[in-house]
Amino acid sequence: MTAMIPRVADISHHNIVTDLKASAAAGLWGIIHKASQGRSYRDPNYSERRDYARAAKLLWGAYHFNTGDNVKAQVDNFLAVAKPDASTLLVLDYEDNRLSNMSMSQAVEFLRRIEDGVGRKAAIYSGNRLKETLTLVPQADRDYVRSHRLWLCQYGPRAVLPSGFKSWWLWQYTGDGIGPNPHHIDGISGNGIDLNAYAGTGDQLAKEWA
Repeated sequence: MTAMIPRVADISHHNIVTDLKASAAAGLWGIIHKASQGRSYRDPNYSERRDYARAAKLLWGAYHFNTGDNVKAQVDNFLAVAKPDASTLLVLDYEDNRLSNMSMSQAVEFLRRIEDGVGRKAAIYSGNRLKETLTLVPQADRDYVRSHRLWLCQYGPRAVLPSGFKSWWLWQYTGDGIGPNPHHIDGISGNGIDLNAYAGTGDQLAKEWA
């Protein structure tokens, strides 16, 4: 497999962060951290690591892990934890949740509530789940989802897009040690870290980020 260039790491309290300045020196441009899950869970490391990332001059983003709970309650929980400013990327993590899956119609509602609440679109993170469920909502809702930046989860040498998407914005090419190398980045300990490629310059990513 061809080696990729990791530009963004997505992490949560499960990861051990040792030195984000070392991550930046190794070529990382941004961090997307888990903020919340469902209607009540809040990642305990989110706020502290936002300060670390900004001190390292890394772009900062927050993601919400989906559940089948009431969507308004999930959005309220997410925004309360993420505390987004104008430079904070917001993301819906729409992937398989064996305990409680969010439906595609709920995902549409989540994205609309985020846009209404902060005045800009979030991004959507997904892989197989989006490919399998996008056609379950009306065409207008499909078009709305496709108007968002796609953070594609695809562990392999080739990016396979969901129907109707013309490109990916970020590509999570590896996680849990699966997919092309590299599987690690300085400053975040352990192998199998979730790492992401970006097809552009650092200045371009910064302009598009939030």
